[in-house]
Formats: sequence, C-alpha cells, structure tokens
Amino acid sequence: MMKIKKGIPLIDQHDKNGFYGGKFGGNYVAETLKKPIDDLTKLFEKCRKDKNFIKERDNLYENYVGKPTRFIKLQNLTDHLGGAQIYAKMVSDANGGAHKIYNAITHAMLCKKAKKSYMCTDTGAGYNGKMFSMVAKKFGLGCKVFMGSRDIERQKPNCDSIRKNGAEIIPVTSGSKTLVDAVSECIRYWVSNCDKAHMGIGSLVGPNIFVKICGFSTAQISRELKVQLEEEFGEIPNKLKLINCVGGGSSAYGFWSEFFDYNKKNVELIGVEAGGPRNSRLHAAPLSKNSKIAILHGAAAYCVQDSDGQIDQTDSCSSGLDYPSTSPIHCYLKDLGRARYTFATDEEAFSAYKLVTDLEDISPSLEPSHSFAEAIKIAPKLDSSNIIVVNSCGDSLKDKDIIKKRLGSYSR
Repeated sequence: MMKIKKGIPLIDQHDKNGFYGGKFGGNYVAETLKKPIDDLTKLFEKCRKDKNFIKERDNLYENYVGKPTRFIKLQNLTDHLGGAQIYAKMVSDANGGAHKIYNAITHAMLCKKAKKSYMCTDTGAGYNGKMFSMVAKKFGLGCKVFMGSRDIERQKPNCDSIRKNGAEIIPVTSGSKTLVDAVSECIRYWVSNCDKAHMGIGSLVGPNIFVKICGFSTAQISRELKVQLEEEFGEIPNKLKLINCVGGGSSAYGFWSEFFDYNKKNVELIGVEAGGPRNSRLHAAPLSKNSKIAILHGAAAYCVQDSDGQIDQTDSCSSGLDYPSTSPIHCYLKDLGRARYTFATDEEAFSAYKLVTDLEDISPSLEPSHSFAEAIKIAPKLDSSNIIVVNSCGDSLKDKDIIKKRLGSYSR
C-alpha cells in the first residue's frame, strides 16, 4: 500500500530506480546521459549535506531573493465573495517576480561546484529563463535558454530581460513551439554538451535528479508559509486549503512540502491545471482529466495523449502551464488521494485575474490566476472558519500584452 512516510522529504521517497509509488518517475534516458546524471546525483547529495553549501544558499535566499515573501489577507476579495477567509502567499515578491529563482540558484551553485562554465535550461512563461539568466550573470556563468518560438512571441517582457542579462535564447520551432519542445531540445543539447554544460530543468519534471533538485529548492516557500501561518493564527489552522496552479508542478510542491504529513481533512492540497479554452478539446490538465501514463522527458507520468497514444497538443492562455505532462510527484499525490486536482479554463483565469486586480493591490500572472479561479469557486460555499491560501507565484508583467489583448487594458 502506497503511503507517505513522515519526517522524510517527499522528493526522497522513491525506490532505487527513482520511481515514486513504484510507477511514476524513473530515469528513461539515453546511455550517453547515464554518467552525467550519476555525477550530478552524487554532487547534489554531497552538497545538500554540506553545511557551507546550505549556508550559502540560505544567504542568497535571504539577501538576493528576499525572504520571506509576504503572506497577506485579501480582505476585499474575502468580503466580496463571503464565506472562507482568503489569503495569498506573495511568492511573486521574490527577486525576478516568480518562484523559479529558488531552483535557478541551486543549479548555479551546482554548476560552479561541477566546474562547468555555463548552464542550459528551458522556459515556457519565460520566468525560468529569466531567473537562470539573472543567476548566471551573478555567478559569472554563461547561459543558454531554450524557448518555443510561440512562447517567445507571447512573453516578450521576459525575453527582453533574458537578453539584457546576457543569456542567449535558442528559439525552438519544432512541434507545438511551446514548453514541451523547449525541454526536449534542451535535453538533446545536453546530450552533446554535458562535458561542459550544466543543465537545469525548470520544473519538477525529468529524470529523478532534476525532480529532486527542484523540489529541494522550492521547498523554501512552505518553510516560510508554515512560520507565517503560525504567526497569524497561533497554530496551523485545522480547516486550511492550499491552492496552487500545476503545470510541471514546481511551485505547488514548494508550497505544499511542509504540509504533506498533516491530515488531509485539516490541510487540503488543491492543484489547479490549465483547462484551456472553454470550447476547445485541447487542454493541459493530465491529472484532472484522467490522462494515462506515458514517458516524456525521461520520466513516467500522466500525459495528455492522442488516440494513438502519442503526446498530444495542448492549449492554454498560460505559457507556464501549457505542458502535456506533470511531475511524477503530483501523479503520486493524486493516486494517494493526498492532493485534489482540478482545472480552470482560460476564461475562468482571465475572469479571476480581473476580479482579483480590481479588488486587491496585487497583480498575479495568468498561472496563479488559475488558482484564484478555484478559490473564487469554493470560497462562497465555505464558512469563515475555513482559511484559503493561494500561492501567487508569478507577477503579471510578463502577460501584459496577452491581458491587454483579451481584456482591453492592462494597468498596475
């Protein structure tokens, strides 16, 4: 029987082959990558136990990222909806505007330890590429960012930042020209250049070691949140709902990691995927729309597939959620019943963005707008003893052109 072990980080609860629950994850990689992955695994396991490494990381989180990010009550939204009290963890306050900075820092530190001169990574919404470019500049490293050509058009503000930081954007014109293809091309590049390049995958996906590094990094979010909840309420509320958007799943893991051991009747974990346009069959919601298991980017996970079992196209207004698979850990959490997964359509995300920005002095990107859509749905059905916390994990600046086109205006 599958069960979460208490007191052990969930990223470490895999078998010797890297599988969670015996079937999710693993290391489905080319023979040429086995040694680089083994080397990276050994380096990471050594570094995470090194007090000086952790001290340097924590110093960067505090003085470069800025910790803790704010925890605020959305009083106007709460009053407007009635029912549950709604709060936000403002991870978008982090340097650069999103949670991706945590993972980028760890990878830059590992790159330096491995004595490699540059990093390569993928990006969809542009935030991961932006954060890697920022950190590469700080650490004196080169940086190549693989990005689908469709996303380059959609996310111009972040592309401008990436280039300003001195990183190179490699346009990916194959397939859907989005995140899934960017990850594929980045991995292909690393196969040929693993002797000199360090690869950092931007989310909680890929071969086991990349899942672990990412989860190890973003766990900072829930370490902060746990303290902030105790300061606000005197304890962890016994009717707590933690809502997070889910694409690859990095911010959700980071938001939830300190709470897996809690009874799900007291602390409910709710993941919100991208349901895509309301009148389209295309979506990016493999968990909530009951997709089957497939292999993508070196790991077994639930994947959006066509009738022939091939990876299918996706569609979402949110570049950061527009991915046909998800993390092996989220697949495991779904099968365990520890987290509940649902989806929000493009229309619901835009509507949530408008309501939240009209009522509150915050401006979430389209990714967490999916989370706010779920909060808006459920809050009126609950009484005030329920506490909803939404991870506002990205800032809307990157989406200003999309929002202006869709809603007619954009202001901050």
